[in-house]
Amino acid sequence: MALTPAQIRLIDAQAHAARTAWNLLHDWWTMLPKDRRTLAAADAAIRQARKEIDWLAVLPAQAAQAVLKTYFQAWKNCWDGRSDAPNFKARFRTVMSVDVPQGRDLQIKRVHRRWGMVNLPKIGRVRFRWTKDLPIGKASDNDNRITGARLIKDALGWHIAFRIQTLDAVPEPHTGPEVGIDAGVTIPLALSDAHHQDHGRPARLPDGTADRDKWLNPDEKAKLLRLEQRAAHRKSFRKPGQKSSSRLKRTYHQIARLRATAKRRASDWQHQTTTHLARTYSVIVVEKLDIPNMIKSARGTIENPGKNVAQKSGLNRSISQEAWGRTVTMLTYKTARHGGTLHKVPAPGTSRRCSMCGCTTPGSRESQAVFVCKNEGCGWSGNADHNAARNVLHLYRMGHALVPAAGRAVVRRPRGVKPATAR
Repeated sequence: MALTPAQIRLIDAQAHAARTAWNLLHDWWTMLPKDRRTLAAADAAIRQARKEIDWLAVLPAQAAQAVLKTYFQAWKNCWDGRSDAPNFKARFRTVMSVDVPQGRDLQIKRVHRRWGMVNLPKIGRVRFRWTKDLPIGKASDNDNRITGARLIKDALGWHIAFRIQTLDAVPEPHTGPEVGIDAGVTIPLALSDAHHQDHGRPARLPDGTADRDKWLNPDEKAKLLRLEQRAAHRKSFRKPGQKSSSRLKRTYHQIARLRATAKRRASDWQHQTTTHLARTYSVIVVEKLDIPNMIKSARGTIENPGKNVAQKSGLNRSISQEAWGRTVTMLTYKTARHGGTLHKVPAPGTSRRCSMCGCTTPGSRESQAVFVCKNEGCGWSGNADHNAARNVLHLYRMGHALVPAAGRAVVRRPRGVKPATAR
């Protein structure tokens, strides 16, 4: 969004008020006895707080109701076993956001091929970058309309995301081929048909270490290095317990902008790649990976210290940077949108098993990229990631699919709890 300094201050105030309303509501909810915790009582408490506290009243009434609705839904998710209990939102670790739940108040108008205007409560008319067609004017009806919006702030500024209600036609069954995918670090996505989806950027530096800033160009990397050195120099003058100076905060903000730019490029690559895969293949098979367990630290304890801690830390950083879980989430809904399906198979052994003879022989994977079967009657050799992708597809064809995830993400819930659609 293209905001004036005054509008930025107003939206910042609303975002802080929304976060504070959540914390006050959580404090009020946890202190009350269970028999007095009702939605009506919480609504009355929020209305009274907005009347008595001036800085809380800057938050529009509908946005305050959205905070209550989101908080109550968080408890429902906890009771159903889908998430942990809600907690307080810290000032510096929480994404600043404001909900606009009423779509009729937005009054969206397209003024240019690249720009549009939207009306925000207690802010006024605001320009925003038009990146996707919206159902406005004659294109809007009861089945295809904007139901609300959400304002989100990151290091690059404030952005607006519109919520749209639409009716999608049931897609025709996809008639494309099947493919297995092996997720990795050096090669992000290796396919069973010998194709690879890479970033187009070297994953490692000339010295062999992983490049954590591969999404930045050389000039941006040099600028990031200068900013980090400047931040370390200015931080050395700060005494214990002393607040950060304005110059240090400005340097941190410049670093955050570069990090946000790299994150956007990585997300854009994921969207384009997953869309291409969903349009090309009818069945996509991936491994069911326990990512939180894979990125655990190897530091150990004082009695039993870990080994190769630095190497494991670099691997954990590379795995987190690839965001395999987000890739699977994108593939799940995009394959369903194009008439395909996504399946998960067990991950153990796919990298060590030969895809030609099916034998697991010690030492077959000679390096990260080379696989040579040590079975005397086989001797097949090829790319190790390609071999793992072929094993993934073979497990699916043998009927070892774990979770059919066509159309929606499968959520485990306790016995006796009805799904959300039934409720």
